[in-house]
Amino acid sequence: MSSHHNNDNVQALYEGDQSKLYSGVMSHHTDVESTESKTQIKKIWKVFWILLAVTLVEVFIGMQLSHSMPKALLAFIFLGLTLFKAGYIVAIFMHLGDEKKNFMITVLVPLVLFVWFIIAFLADGGFWLHMNSSTPTRDHGTQQIAK
Repeated sequence: MSSHHNNDNVQALYEGDQSKLYSGVMSHHTDVESTESKTQIKKIWKVFWILLAVTLVEVFIGMQLSHSMPKALLAFIFLGLTLFKAGYIVAIFMHLGDEKKNFMITVLVPLVLFVWFIIAFLADGGFWLHMNSSTPTRDHGTQQIAK
């Protein structure tokens, strides 16, 4: 009998009918009181508290300190906190933190390049917008420069 038809082989669930895989037959944590389940629950609560703390810091800064801080510093702080939360979510919920270094680099380098790409286009667009609004134009062939 081939491994494709062997119900004891987990790989067979991925190769054929996947209804058992997603129906709960392969559920690993049926006993909530087990040590493994308690460890997972503690990890979930830890993630919750960390993300809640960062979010509360963002809300506090936005409501209390945003009036007295320079806009550039405020944007930099919010960007840093948002990137921290996004990276933490990717590391935990997408299990990227558990992966090998080469795979992490394969995912993160294009992400960093994409962010750089967006920033570069915004900066270039801002430059051309400034150039178009500040460059004097000629008024229908006359020598007068209109603003």
